[in-house]
Amino acid sequence: MLGWVGNVERETLENANFRTVLFTGDRVQLTVMRLAPGEEIGVEMHDHLDQFLRIEQGSGRVTFGRSADEVEETHEVEDDWAVIVPGGVWHNVINTGTGDLKLYSLYAPPEHAPDTVHKTKADADAAEH
Repeated sequence: MLGWVGNVERETLENANFRTVLFTGDRVQLTVMRLAPGEEIGVEMHDHLDQFLRIEQGSGRVTFGRSADEVEETHEVEDDWAVIVPGGVWHNVINTGTGDLKLYSLYAPPEHAPDTVHKTKADADAAEH
């Protein structure tokens, strides 16, 4: 397929993995994610890319900071909220609800290897180290 066409809401809601890459182009990547109650992505920073996140289901907290140790902004998010994380900003997404937090993310440029599937956060952490 030259591009990606699909029902991103359905793909996001049906995703049972921590992270699944749906599409990787030269300049953008689409992933879907699932965070269990209390689970978080973990504090991270991408100095080389911008990231767009959209919450399709659940509730959570997004944090931003200029360093890994300092939270300067906290935002409560839920269904239909969007978040833009500029390159160089430390951030985290935490599931604060009682059910799964389902979201999709656009990375520009791509962050993960094409066709990446991390069933759990532990799998993702192991692959990144």
